[in-house]
Amino acid sequence: MLVVQLKPDDEIRPNIAGKKIFIFECLGCQDVYSPRDEINKLIDNLKEEVVDRVRLDYICNRDFVDAYVKRYSEKIQEADLALVFSCGVGTQVVSSVIEHKVVYTCCDTLYLNGFQGLNVQEYDCYQCGECYMNYTGGVCPLTNCSKGLMNGPCGGAQKGKCEINSEADCAWVVIYNRLEKLKILDRLNRVLAPRNYSKVLTQSLSRERIER
Repeated sequence: MLVVQLKPDDEIRPNIAGKKIFIFECLGCQDVYSPRDEINKLIDNLKEEVVDRVRLDYICNRDFVDAYVKRYSEKIQEADLALVFSCGVGTQVVSSVIEHKVVYTCCDTLYLNGFQGLNVQEYDCYQCGECYMNYTGGVCPLTNCSKGLMNGPCGGAQKGKCEINSEADCAWVVIYNRLEKLKILDRLNRVLAPRNYSKVLTQSLSRERIER
């Protein structure tokens, strides 16, 4: 089981101030807790900036997202960026489909003991409690880099391929190309801090939120 919580307000607001926004919201599977009231309140406060909003089950399903993107293509084109309310997998899927737009995640994903499901997904989420993808163009450096490097590349990549798995793209080459395409390469000037592993150990906090 996993728990989705909103990122701190001061991490969301600076990224979206004065921007036109298209929103993707995952309704979640039965094993996911999501703060619906908090999400709705945030979105209500953004009404003037919101171009449109879609809610869909299983935002981790690329075919579903691709269908919605095609259906709302004009609205998405009108927006400056997309906001995603989901676990880390959903954000990666949306980013992979909307390659021409900046995609921000508004959530951190926390781990809670329990059944995780058996669906095979193209992407993974480590549920680390502090999602970094707003700095890496919607590409997770932990699940996509074989070494889990927070600041890369490692120097061992050859022709854009990982030195550990020669069939896999180097995650940091993918991140660089993505940021360059979106014209936000300056994000690489930020040195990401080491993971705070205490944020992973959130079982008691998560249960408290669910029981409210």
